Amino acid sequence: MNRDRHQQGGAPGQRQLRVGEVIRRALSEILARGETHDPDLARVSITVSEVRCSPDLRHATAFVLPLGGVNTASVVKALTRNKAELRRLVTARIDLRFSPELSFQPDESFDRMDRARDLFASPEVARDLEAPDLEAPDPEAPDPEAGGVDTRAARADDD
Repeated sequence: MNRDRHQQGGAPGQRQLRVGEVIRRALSEILARGETHDPDLARVSITVSEVRCSPDLRHATAFVLPLGGVNTASVVKALTRNKAELRRLVTARIDLRFSPELSFQPDESFDRMDRARDLFASPEVARDLEAPDLEAPDPEAPDPEAGGVDTRAARADDD
């Protein structure tokens, strides 16, 4: 039968990923060239790290971060203020049946990576990673589930 076209709670489909990447490239190019008429956006270099599309491709959320990560809130506010113009510019560059409604959110993935890196560098985690694993099985011991017989124990009974 037909596959469920609207994956609820699942991973994005191949088309969603492909369209998201096309929109990301178009937005990055538009922002890099300064094609918007907003001086707040013209003064700052903005990274568009990811664009996630809804299953029907009518909504797209762009995750953005200004260079250096400063003034993120004001950049997101400026992008939201200019979303109609950005939508028009993106639509002119891509070939889709519907022009997706754009929304912008700050990209926090770099902050999460920094926190994970700091966590792995902490002395507590380094100590746990370097400690021998006490629950690791002895590689020379027979596997009791395989039905093997421990010949060392059998020899001790013979004596």
